[in-house]
Amino acid sequence: MASYHALLNELGQALGREEIPKAVPEERPLLVRYALANYRALLVLDNLETFSQEERRRVFELLDNLPTACRAIVTSRRRAYSSTAAHNLRLDKLERDAADELLAELGRRWEPIARLTQAERDRLYAETGGNPLLLTWTAGQLGRITGRCRTVAEAIERLQEAHDLQKVDEKNDPLGFVFGHLVETFTAEETAVLAALVHFTQPALIGWLLPLAELSPKAAETALDGLRDRALLVEDDQAATWLLPPLAARFLRRSHPKAVGVSGERLADQAYALAVENGYKEHARFPALEAAWPQLAAALPVLIAGDNRRLQTVCYALADFLQFSGRWDDWISLSIEAEARAERVRDLENAGWRAYHAGFCYFLRGQPTEVLACADRAAAHWQAARAGAHESAFAIRLRGLGHKLARDYSSAVTSLSEAIELRRNLSPKSLEVANALNDLAGVLRESGQLDEAEAHLREALAMAKILPDPEVVAFCTGNLAELALERKQWQEAELLSREALKLSEEVGRKELIASDCWRLAKALARQGGGAEGRRHAERAVAIFTKLRSPKVVEAQAALNECLA
Repeated sequence: MASYHALLNELGQALGREEIPKAVPEERPLLVRYALANYRALLVLDNLETFSQEERRRVFELLDNLPTACRAIVTSRRRAYSSTAAHNLRLDKLERDAADELLAELGRRWEPIARLTQAERDRLYAETGGNPLLLTWTAGQLGRITGRCRTVAEAIERLQEAHDLQKVDEKNDPLGFVFGHLVETFTAEETAVLAALVHFTQPALIGWLLPLAELSPKAAETALDGLRDRALLVEDDQAATWLLPPLAARFLRRSHPKAVGVSGERLADQAYALAVENGYKEHARFPALEAAWPQLAAALPVLIAGDNRRLQTVCYALADFLQFSGRWDDWISLSIEAEARAERVRDLENAGWRAYHAGFCYFLRGQPTEVLACADRAAAHWQAARAGAHESAFAIRLRGLGHKLARDYSSAVTSLSEAIELRRNLSPKSLEVANALNDLAGVLRESGQLDEAEAHLREALAMAKILPDPEVVAFCTGNLAELALERKQWQEAELLSREALKLSEEVGRKELIASDCWRLAKALARQGGGAEGRRHAERAVAIFTKLRSPKVVEAQAALNECLA
């Protein structure tokens, strides 16, 4: 229908009242009401969002005054309001039973849909997220003459191809089927906030969007309200956040690539500045990164796809923060993506560092195969880049850590000893030497060589205090506590664990905090102090669980001992 008056004309023709289309426009609403008074009628008005705001108002004015025996159903991608006690029913996701009813109704008109098994219906529902329009489009691909899909799997594959710009069929596009009519209704302000929201996979505060959309708070609020009214956004009133569903985000990337690109660059520039200013070894500034993490996380895909030098700088800046805050999944993913990016542009020195960082994170996760693979890649990158002994020592150290996880202690001692020798030649008293001594002590402790392990730990601790490096001091102190546990020196282990825990909390590295809590809980339990040890063990279990660290098994054992 082209307009409100065209709607009245169609209603007149449907009611068999030919005089209505011929009447003057002002009289047609009243004539329609008179004609409907003779019926118990249900009016179904589809796609009301194609009308202007004034015409929608007039439609609802008509519906507000329907005869008592008549009812109306209005469908629209824009949320509409009337003065009556009308019920708004959102259909962005159908309940499971309602989806089956929709498919059953479609099956009455299309035999291939009628033949669907319950398992196939289940899969269609899951793949479309219960979206009624997407469910209709995907099921409708079955048995089409052009581009025929013989199975549900083929129909779903065609749906998934809609995410690939190069495979989109403009004449049969599922995202266009769902969102196509909305594109023409966006204002410039609405397009700007949508282009900003595209980058966030978690609910976003309006303050995060303002610098990306370059709008005033009032303009952004007005735009968001309009988009919400068209049921395009998910709003959380209490949290004051907004979310663009993934399906709509994919469509916006295709339909407005320029606007999305502009907002993405602004987001990436903002993230770069945050990381460089508050990252690296500036532990006291990590709370600023913590507070801004949703924006940083949203920017990572843009940074990965952008300038390599900017990407590598962000990787260096965020490495400690990602490790300390326990965002290991993000650290691994970013490192691997940045390694591939650096390799493509032949920035092999940085590719080696990204492989090393990924490998070290895999070490924290207790995955020896992945650690050794990363060590090999780092060594290969650095060899191709003709890097020096400094980089070689890191690759050898990582290989030693992989052997340690695999319980190949002989190979671990050989590699770590070689790394220590290389590092001593470069700088006898350095952070790298202290870390390597700490690593070697861990291998020796696990293999039962406790005295040798203590000697290396004492040397590493003395070196870390001189440098000074609080993180390595905390690390070595905690490892000395673990050595005391191995020797069943419970009181000594308790004292060292308390000291290490205080140091680790000052540094803020979650993995060290959890390790110290576990050691302290175990030392207390062995002295009959399980009641006090319980809270430390529970804290260790909680942190290790969140980190998905294999050390959670030891922490749980300590908790069980405290509860016994």
